[in-house]
Amino acid sequence: MLGSINHSSTLSILLYPLSPKPGCCSSRKLNVRTHPWEKSVEKSVKLRTMVVGCKIENQEMGFQASERLYLGMDFGTSGARKKEDSLDWALSWKTTLFSLLEDVPVHLRPLVASISLDGTSATTLIIDSKTGEPLARPYLYNESCPDALPLVKSIAPINHTVCSGSSTLCKLVSWWNNDDSDKKSTMLLHQADWLLWLLHGQLGVSDYNNALKVGYDPEADSYPDWLLSQPYAQLLPMVKAPGTSIGHLKGDIRTQFAGFSEDCIVCTGTTDSIAAFLAARATKPGKAVTSLGSTLAIKLLSTTRIEDARYGVYSHRLDDKWLVGGASNTGGAVLKENFSDEQLEKLSEHINPMEASPLDYYPLKSVGERFPVANPKMEPRLHPRPESDVEYLHGILESIARIEAKAYILLKDLGATQVDEVFTAGGGAKNDKWTKIRERVLGLPVSRATQTEAAYGAALLALKGCQ
Repeated sequence: MLGSINHSSTLSILLYPLSPKPGCCSSRKLNVRTHPWEKSVEKSVKLRTMVVGCKIENQEMGFQASERLYLGMDFGTSGARKKEDSLDWALSWKTTLFSLLEDVPVHLRPLVASISLDGTSATTLIIDSKTGEPLARPYLYNESCPDALPLVKSIAPINHTVCSGSSTLCKLVSWWNNDDSDKKSTMLLHQADWLLWLLHGQLGVSDYNNALKVGYDPEADSYPDWLLSQPYAQLLPMVKAPGTSIGHLKGDIRTQFAGFSEDCIVCTGTTDSIAAFLAARATKPGKAVTSLGSTLAIKLLSTTRIEDARYGVYSHRLDDKWLVGGASNTGGAVLKENFSDEQLEKLSEHINPMEASPLDYYPLKSVGERFPVANPKMEPRLHPRPESDVEYLHGILESIARIEAKAYILLKDLGATQVDEVFTAGGGAKNDKWTKIRERVLGLPVSRATQTEAAYGAALLALKGCQ
């Protein structure tokens, strides 16, 4: 079946023993799924143990006082999301964050050494720099601000990452030009930054993955002069490497959620697609991760940095290498709009993945595409619809696979390391028929990542912050 593309959050705890066996990292994963914005809150907690590297799963093991836990949370498109656009986004994120902390078993809280989380790339908040309260509704990751694009293009290098209507910088410029309030005490933060601030209390800290789309140069490790010369540069946050210790968990948080240690630190986070890549442990150039959540996000480990806003292509820094890729608006959200989870599972059983579908779609939930074509006016194409639902689903799955293939070909043409293997994360990784379709269309080995949750990647960043 397609899997859990749902309105939920996933919290992952990574256990790293003091004396692990060589090449072996033990971990326990705590999945907490909750809907705090609905009238009835539904929660379920599942514990399972994993040994990373040895691939031993589902073996119960006890915790001892000397062991340390590293906690990661996913607020990306496969994690915490809302059902109703009319609700308060920032409040729902905060409510979810606190709900997840509450669901960490009290006897495990003293063992948590560090915390990190991921959020959607280019989800932007303008906040009061004194109180941290949002001054406007958040700009979501897939929102476009075409009114700001001409000005951004006039100051940024040609085809720069920010030269897209959905970039963080376009959102900042749009707000700056259209808001009449006093801007002296304002600050820009990304979704992950703001949620982490709720835990550590130091306003104005970001990471170089989230800051990429506001114009930060991860290669120079600084904001460029063309950006710093702008009047709104005063709103830009300080930038650190993902998984960097910021400070200890605030006292009021430890009071509210009794049991967390005074020594528990909070680390800078990352974007959801980067966290998914980290979780997959694809460590060699040429290895790629396709995240099949609500949207389709691609990350390819490359020795070369590639940036080209004409195609929605950008590179995130990953230590001394680059994660090249982009995010398409196609993906699971389109499937969820047309089929229930039960239908997806049953219809997929009747698809022959070795036969190509003759249907030529461009599955989008609404107008606008980011990658591998950056076109805010692109219309969804989901017709003609055949009488057979099996054929219709087959056509959509195959069309998304073709978009994925086009994306990897584009990255190669632009100079990135050629992809030789694809790992899949997100809810779509559970659909075996889709995996076989993609393997045929891509002409590459495709497999489900051992760890498919972005929260696991966030937990690895929490571990990094303690090392």
